[in-house]
Amino acid sequence: MPATKETGLSALKRPLVLGIETSCDETAAAIVAADRTVLAHRVLSQVDDHAEFGGVVPEIAARQHISHLDHLLRDLMDEADLNFKDLDAIAATTGPGLVGGLMVGVMTAKAVARASGKPFVAVNHLEGHALTVRLADDVPFPYLLLLVSGGHCQILMVEGVGRYTRLGTTIDDAAGEAFDKTAKLLGLGYPGGPAVEAAAREGNPKRFKLPKPMVGKPGCNFSFSGLKTAVRRLAEDCVARQGVLTKKDRADICAAFQEALGACLVDRLKRATALFREQVGAGDHPFVVAGGVAANQYLRNELEALAASEGLRFFAPPLALCTDNGAMIAWAGLERFAADPTIDDLDVSVRPRWPLDENAKPMVGKGKKGAKA
Repeated sequence: MPATKETGLSALKRPLVLGIETSCDETAAAIVAADRTVLAHRVLSQVDDHAEFGGVVPEIAARQHISHLDHLLRDLMDEADLNFKDLDAIAATTGPGLVGGLMVGVMTAKAVARASGKPFVAVNHLEGHALTVRLADDVPFPYLLLLVSGGHCQILMVEGVGRYTRLGTTIDDAAGEAFDKTAKLLGLGYPGGPAVEAAAREGNPKRFKLPKPMVGKPGCNFSFSGLKTAVRRLAEDCVARQGVLTKKDRADICAAFQEALGACLVDRLKRATALFREQVGAGDHPFVVAGGVAANQYLRNELEALAASEGLRFFAPPLALCTDNGAMIAWAGLERFAADPTIDDLDVSVRPRWPLDENAKPMVGKGKKGAKA
């Protein structure tokens, strides 16, 4: 994460934007300045509240946001030594996400904006991830983006703020969801991503063979439900033969799963790189990996190697900015505000579904809430 600087208000490069993130199970907020200074940053995890259920319970998440957001904002402003009127804009995740949590963050942000006379900026959670790398590094547009998290797995061409073209997406489960379900199947606890990664370090990925869905097929879309099912059947087979699933079994399954998922990502991205270059031309363009799964060091190494082989410059946010956080929302809000200082989204409502590329065909359904991301 960019270092916080001790400086007076007059020395800060404006705009200064407060960002609030409550789309899932992290209550988070941050204040950032236009020179990439993070003045204050707070993240309150709800892992312990959801661990016994093996996943996020929306009602519990919303209640926790209600209980903690006001206190978190007070501490944040104290840390930054600012009041709300010192800010230039207030941003909040407005979608996609769990509707209860979104409403808590958005209504709080709108109240602060109205009381302080500042504009409210509605931020797409996915755009927060997509632009985070520009908070950490001076990454120019356009760039190829792999957005990979618990709820999303997409490849996008990023041409500018608000300008996204989806090249590929999951047709069923997200990569992060596959990690979480694998951890649950193997009894590794929650959150699943770090648990599977830790177990995989001790495992032999060659002991078990798992499928690599979509590898070699046309297009850039992903599919992980078959891989998840194969993990379940493999675990059941081990128990049927041995009567128990040993620690070594778990480690070897995790290693094989992680390797298979990495192979899927690499294969799809090779195809996406060709499509990207058809649009933007040759050159060592940036390749960005963002989202919670980008914190997985094995996958990060695989993707960095892919970028090198394809002649792309690899970028990924610092680990602290890969998972959901307020700084990414503040920065996305700042980029939107800088592009249009007259913006004010007070009339915008929460959107549980909000694709970055609104013109892309929905791959996993469209209902009353709109197209899935």
